[in-house]
Amino acid sequence: MRNTAPTRGRIDKRQAIVDAAFVVFARRGYAQACVQEIADEAGVAKPTVYNHLDDKETLFRHVVETVSTTIGTQCVDAIRPLRDQEGDLLVALIDSARQLLRICATDRARSLRSLAYAQSTAFPDLIDAAQDRTSGRLTEALSDRFARLMLDGHLRSADPTVAAEQYLALLTGPLYSRTRSGSAELESQDLDQLADAAVDTFLRAYRASTDTPLI
Repeated sequence: MRNTAPTRGRIDKRQAIVDAAFVVFARRGYAQACVQEIADEAGVAKPTVYNHLDDKETLFRHVVETVSTTIGTQCVDAIRPLRDQEGDLLVALIDSARQLLRICATDRARSLRSLAYAQSTAFPDLIDAAQDRTSGRLTEALSDRFARLMLDGHLRSADPTVAAEQYLALLTGPLYSRTRSGSAELESQDLDQLADAAVDTFLRAYRASTDTPLI
């Protein structure tokens, strides 16, 4: 049987470098962060960082793209309750909305947004890459869910992509406003209230019948 430990160890070390780099970039910013500090944070030698990722720019790009993909995956997982079209739509929407806001309110998500926007001049393509992997991917998944709900008569007939964009705007708009674009934190109960209000407004606009229960 072939020993896969060396490969596993290399993957783990690379992940440790990526995690450490994100922490350092978030704490110091791209310009002020240095590879030695990243190596110290990851618990590896400085040459090891270069062995895995060639230079600081390559490392920064990889970190932003990797973290964006991870957060995007978490967001798509959060809307899984909407797949069950036989369940209670109100419950499914509230559940997914609360999970989405908790993801968007994490330090990791806030740091990603700050990093991407702060470096939008130096890395103009990177903010698009981050958005494609997060909000873009989530909008596409939501659009698919809403299209199915519309076909089954749970939501009124409309453009599902527009509905998805408006749903996310109802969720994230108040969040970014209340947290001053991420510089302040909200309690869990406050996040739940924002989620519930967004779902209520969304259903008033898109519910298929006046019999649909509202919050």
